[in-house]
Amino acid sequence: MRNWIVYLSGEVHTDWREVIKRGAGEAGLPVEFLAPVTDHDSSDNCGVDILGDESDSFWKDHKGASVNAIRTRTLIEKADVVVVRFGEKYKQWNAAFDAGYAAALGKSIITLHDSGNGHALKEVDAAALAVAEKPEQVVRLLSYAINGTL
Repeated sequence: MRNWIVYLSGEVHTDWREVIKRGAGEAGLPVEFLAPVTDHDSSDNCGVDILGDESDSFWKDHKGASVNAIRTRTLIEKADVVVVRFGEKYKQWNAAFDAGYAAALGKSIITLHDSGNGHALKEVDAAALAVAEKPEQVVRLLSYAINGTL
């Protein structure tokens, strides 16, 4: 059985990625997980730390987003499945962009968010093949997709 590549996009303030990784490991799923840089400060500051300071916050953010996109685009293109998590605390505009990019590439998308975000994310959810509310549901979705059994 081949290894599946799953990209875990989105919210960085909870342990949802670890829950999915742990569940997949316990289920013995042949999955390699990829993710963006989840250290918020590193992600925000990579552009100026590597390419030099910016006096304007717009250009600082632009540099950081561009540098992060090298990783994000490459890993999403490599993925078989893209899981996009939208959390409650912050609006993850970058996650919505990742979902759109994955959709444009024809990737299988699973969104992960609480039911209270359903209306705000209706267009993103419409592009997804499954909409989960809990990381454990993502593990079950992956298990079913890989093994074909419930």
